[in-house]
Amino acid sequence: MRILDLTLFELINSIENGDIIWEDVIDAYFERIKKYDEEVRAYITINEKIKNERHNNGILKGIPIAIKDNICTKGLRTTCGSKILENYIPPYDATVIKKLKEAGAVIIGKTNMDEFAMGSSTENSAFFISRNPWDKTRVPGGSSGGSAIAVIMKEAVAALGSDTGGSIRCPASFCGIVGLKPTYGLVSRFGLIAFANSLEQIGPMTRDVRDCAFLLNIIAGYDEMDGTSINRPNEDYLKYLNKDIKGMRIGIPKEFFGEGTDENVIKEIWKSIHILENLGVKYEETSLPMVKYALPAYYLIAMSEASSNLARYDGIRYGVRIDEEGMDWSTAFSYNRKLFGKEVKRRIILGAFALSAGFYEEYYVKALKIRTLIRKDFERAFKEFDVLITPTMPITAFKIGEKIHDPLAMYMIDIDTIPVNLAGLPAISIPCGFSNGLPVGLQIIAPPLMEGKIFSIAKKLEEELNLRMWEKL
Repeated sequence: MRILDLTLFELINSIENGDIIWEDVIDAYFERIKKYDEEVRAYITINEKIKNERHNNGILKGIPIAIKDNICTKGLRTTCGSKILENYIPPYDATVIKKLKEAGAVIIGKTNMDEFAMGSSTENSAFFISRNPWDKTRVPGGSSGGSAIAVIMKEAVAALGSDTGGSIRCPASFCGIVGLKPTYGLVSRFGLIAFANSLEQIGPMTRDVRDCAFLLNIIAGYDEMDGTSINRPNEDYLKYLNKDIKGMRIGIPKEFFGEGTDENVIKEIWKSIHILENLGVKYEETSLPMVKYALPAYYLIAMSEASSNLARYDGIRYGVRIDEEGMDWSTAFSYNRKLFGKEVKRRIILGAFALSAGFYEEYYVKALKIRTLIRKDFERAFKEFDVLITPTMPITAFKIGEKIHDPLAMYMIDIDTIPVNLAGLPAISIPCGFSNGLPVGLQIIAPPLMEGKIFSIAKKLEEELNLRMWEKL
């Protein structure tokens, strides 16, 4: 039995049945990391100390999970992919980390990411560029690129990422894994180092849909430490995996198949739609006219929130403290600002401009109004359809360096993911095929708190496609 080819669910069953032991699992994953991580650079920090501890209690049986490096882990370095937090060791665990540990997981390491989650390629990390395992000259997507690499490269059985405008779904699509952006407020954000509070969510990144539902069961739930957390009874998402999807109605929004979308990507998405049609699902093309304004609205809101959030890194409250005698506050503040990368600086400047006197109403408030109109577009669509299906990304993974010097081209690739964050909706990316040897991701979007519908359709489609992408690497 090859330990590394087992899904999370399969691994748990194998440990419970006595087919494998916990020590062999840990050894297998550390050996894999040692052998391959220099090539792909999934991890910023490896948690070597778990080798000497026994963690096989709880439902997760001591199985190693990778964590994006903007989620706080007590006693384990958390950098946000930034020099400004290079040596930050949190004194507490994020709520999702507490939940994982209570369920018996161990944290194998912290994964590389675009600095402060600002990027779609993991090229903006202050430490190093991560590489797509399918073609190491290409990006893995971002900002949760390291988490996606760890899962598909079999350097962790599952991972957590965060998604502000597609940062789970983009690397899931580019690397060929399953990634879920949950409903806003379903998973606690306490302990997630903030980029854009009104948009971001922590979510699971896994090899298959069952593992995704299973991990969501563990991390979802009300948290009084998070003011945006939804107070509702917990659900068992696994129960939706065997639901009959016959008669379900799917909307295909034409705006997500427009100019700039690769023909091969469109072809793979439509193949999957026809597979679902053969399973008894009804589909119809539809329109969400306001999503054409989503990109500018999103970046105005996200950059404005980022400029506010990152103001705390002043060398006094957060950031690198300068203790040299005679150095005043403004000098220390300027030093900290120099530690930010180009993309972070760009977003702080643009966000500060959008919030400034004379421009606040013209830019930020107008963007919030557009956000409301986009949400209403989705509400109208969901009166007619159970879910919407789109490409996750308009293209497959691009070459390292291809877009990094053209911010607008980089922002444009988020065009299919950001409307979901603006509306606070759940959406999943699942692999649905290949284009020129690179994975293609299909996105399923549902109404708020309807993750169950997503899992029902995603599981049936996954069974029909039977790709098991991680076994190919």
